[in-house]
Amino acid sequence: MSDETSTGTGTPAGPQPEPLRFFGTTWVEHDGGYTGRRIGVAVGSLAAAVAASFVLRFAYQGLVIADVGTPVSVLVVVMFAVCSALAFRHTSEAFTKRPDPDRQASLRGLLAIGFVGSLLAYCFRSLTEAPGEKLHREEYEVAKDQYTRRTARRAGNPSKKRRPS
Repeated sequence: MSDETSTGTGTPAGPQPEPLRFFGTTWVEHDGGYTGRRIGVAVGSLAAAVAASFVLRFAYQGLVIADVGTPVSVLVVVMFAVCSALAFRHTSEAFTKRPDPDRQASLRGLLAIGFVGSLLAYCFRSLTEAPGEKLHREEYEVAKDQYTRRTARRAGNPSKKRRPS
């Protein structure tokens, strides 16, 4: 980023990094407790996934107690397993490329049912980096390069350029 200020308010000129959930802009320089936050996010999302699994287990036991039958019980287990797998895949892909808003809206129900998969994807990604850091870093670097190219000044008057002899 540039040391110049755009309006004299102390904000650096040029593109600003987009904050990530739970990390703010600490992902840029890996400062401000970045490692601790990553560990906290990994442990927290894993704990939430475990707690959610217990809730789903209690729901399954409720179906068994209600004696709804084997086909319904199997169907519920398969539904949660498939939705969790799809949610895991979709969430993992969303960390590397921007999801299509229309597709995201159409998958909202599936992602809600497969929330355990999304939590696990968040946990696994935070073991290596802040979830979404790679995507945001690429976009930020491109924006910085474009800003640098736009603001670069050419040296001298091109009409006074020496001609090769």
